[in-house]
Amino acid sequence: MRKLLILLAVVLHAGLIAQPLKDLSLQEIWASPTFRPSMVMGVSPMQDGQHYSTLKIDESGVSIEKYAYSTGLKVGDIYTSASITLPGNKSIQFDSYTFSKDEKKLLVPTETEPIYRHSSRSAYVVIDLEKKSASLLSTGKQQYADFSPDGKQIAFVRENNLFVKDLISGKETAITKDGKQNEIINGATDWVYEEEFALSQAFFWSPDGSKIAYLRFDEREVKEYNMQTYGSLYPGLYTFKYPKAGEDNSLVNVYVYSVSGNSSVKMQTGDDKNLYFPRLQWTSNGSELCVTRMNRHQNHLELLLANPATGSIRTLLEEKSETYIDIHDNLRFLADGKRFIWSSELGGFNHLYLYGMDGKKISALSSGNFDITEFYGINEKTGTLYFQAAAPTPMDRSLFTVKLTGKGQKNLLPVNGHQNPEFSSNFSYFVLNQSSANAPADYSLYSGEGKLIRSLETNTILREKLATYRLSKKEFFSFTTSTGNALNGWMIKPSNFDASKKYPVFMTVYGGPGHNTVENQWEGSNYMWYQYLAQKGYIVVSVDNRGTGNRGEAFKKSTYKQLGKLETEDQIEAAKYMAAQPYVDASRIGIQGWSYGGYMSSLCITKGADVFKMAIAVAPVTNWRFYDSIYTERFMQTPEENESGYDDNSPINHVARLKGKYLLIHGTGDDNVHFQNSVEIVTALVKANKQFDLFFYPDKNHGIYGGNTRLHLYTKMTDYLLENL
Repeated sequence: MRKLLILLAVVLHAGLIAQPLKDLSLQEIWASPTFRPSMVMGVSPMQDGQHYSTLKIDESGVSIEKYAYSTGLKVGDIYTSASITLPGNKSIQFDSYTFSKDEKKLLVPTETEPIYRHSSRSAYVVIDLEKKSASLLSTGKQQYADFSPDGKQIAFVRENNLFVKDLISGKETAITKDGKQNEIINGATDWVYEEEFALSQAFFWSPDGSKIAYLRFDEREVKEYNMQTYGSLYPGLYTFKYPKAGEDNSLVNVYVYSVSGNSSVKMQTGDDKNLYFPRLQWTSNGSELCVTRMNRHQNHLELLLANPATGSIRTLLEEKSETYIDIHDNLRFLADGKRFIWSSELGGFNHLYLYGMDGKKISALSSGNFDITEFYGINEKTGTLYFQAAAPTPMDRSLFTVKLTGKGQKNLLPVNGHQNPEFSSNFSYFVLNQSSANAPADYSLYSGEGKLIRSLETNTILREKLATYRLSKKEFFSFTTSTGNALNGWMIKPSNFDASKKYPVFMTVYGGPGHNTVENQWEGSNYMWYQYLAQKGYIVVSVDNRGTGNRGEAFKKSTYKQLGKLETEDQIEAAKYMAAQPYVDASRIGIQGWSYGGYMSSLCITKGADVFKMAIAVAPVTNWRFYDSIYTERFMQTPEENESGYDDNSPINHVARLKGKYLLIHGTGDDNVHFQNSVEIVTALVKANKQFDLFFYPDKNHGIYGGNTRLHLYTKMTDYLLENL
């Protein structure tokens, strides 16, 4: 009997193994949670460095729970919706929160409505955890509500004005009164700062809470963009300020408000409308305000120290470039008040440096032929810096440490892939999200020294599910172009790949400055879509052209003043490289891209008309004259200064070369890359008597999502590819 059972088990096991692998569906990829990974999210470090809080939302309501890093065990509830309600026993619904520094109060946004990609307005609620009470911060809706360091006041923006509320007295004070839609903004940024400098909140408490530094935007001279909205009997009109390349920017000034004096002092940073102030940061003791100032070309950066009482300034650090300087968040003033940390590409790669408060460089802190991609901070107690770097290859992102002495640099966890840590407040612990090209993320808790404490999430269920589908490995490769440039790429071949056969090639591209698509990390739904196309018999390929990031300054900035030229040449070379492979059908090579990638695919199907059979362009820039000032001029200067740079590589000016199939897709509500871009290239295509295909999504923004939209979009692109490639 025992032998019979064993035999039966073996047969059953063999049967399981023999189960045919499944094919993917677009429905599974884009409209269901089938391939959604499990994630460790919402780990908010608490002040003691030993605990973290996390938000839990379920059928019982909203709660904030407290956990110990060391054990992973819950130690209590910080907040529950049953214990604290608004007056009238009204429950509080929220999906994010902010502690006061003493962690005795919470600030939560409710009834949130988006403005642009990174901005929103909410009805904020102040929760007093000790008194177990809650109240609305103010009337109407606010933006960027932020506790003072002592937790006794909250500053916020409402209707373009900056306010401060005293939580003890309940008194609300208007810091500014001249705010007006499409004219003056106080304490928040205009559209172009938000998009291109990743700066939305534009006010900052001093360390002692006595002052608030803020930016004031005068955008009255900025021209308006009018965007039609649909869905009603008479379409509406949404109007906002959008400075296109070469046009007037907002006039921006820096102010410091004294809470006790109820008055503001203007910092003497210059009134030139061609100045940018992308960062404000108080020094460690709060005696001075550090203002980052850049010229309009963005090739001259200054760190200015401003006296908050008088407005006078002095230069702390100055950098100049023959091309441009990227804005970053790697400035740290040390607690001793005598030194600061700054990153720079002046040595050819992006690295960290230590400076004195006299502006003199003390030493280099990091080194190597790789770029630092993120600086997490410093444990000043141990003198240890933590940073992420594009190493050991440009496709990887690894966690490194180095001492403040500049010695002892090491890859803390030397495993290839993408490592993204989230540190406790004192750097004693970190939660590591690690993935690779063919493996979804796993999450683990480590000590600050890199010792594994425990595994948190391995995505075993997803990994087992993926094993039941007919998938292929994403493979990395490199090649050298005819001009001697070494480029990196990846490809996914059909699972039943036969080297004796010929396959069509589908290339996906972004290609913009500093951005990579060839990375050793899990790409989620995009990865599954590429696998779907591979199952349909296509080789899917992506190549990082010149101008992309994490291979040093020279590689990234080689495209300066000629966006599109070298990038297109490299993508055409990549297509030719693939065409030369014995398993590729050279007559069937297509390309697709979104945003900058849509610009690239449009250039490839025109400039590379003899190479590419088909192209899909989603929300493309079609002429850099139509795009915003900060981004475009950083790489191109103004149209007046660089006319040929703008025109020579505009797809609009090459439509007469179109031979293959071309699908153009755009959302009419795109506030970033305006629908105007597609309208203008359609005009040019019609004028050139070129046939093409067009699809638009009413009122959808640059992301083209919501409801059934993503499934519809990817079905549209897939069908087009299958029919025309």
